[in-house]
Amino acid sequence: MSSSYSHTEAAAAPFYKCEAHVDHTLRSVKSHLHQLCSQHANRLVKVETIDGDVFESYIVHCHKSILCIRLSNEGCSRAFLPGPVNPYYNNVILPLVLFDLLAITLL
Repeated sequence: MSSSYSHTEAAAAPFYKCEAHVDHTLRSVKSHLHQLCSQHANRLVKVETIDGDVFESYIVHCHKSILCIRLSNEGCSRAFLPGPVNPYYNNVILPLVLFDLLAITLL
């Protein structure tokens, strides 16, 4: 029984802990990005992510660590749906994590 106790105790120990200076830097960047994105809500922007994805979109909302952008798909249909085209399907909300953003440019 003592071996299961020590196994549980070992499993509860974190195997990663963010260093204090990294935590401070990440919180500062998050706060700064949140403020900038909130100030530019409903503006057309180009967003580039660390992974190389690029989106031209409108900033809809920024909450905590998530930036929500509205992709405009005017003139291009990505789905084959039966019946007439519904204009509400053209605008897709895409949530992005603030820490994955490389650049945001006003267009």
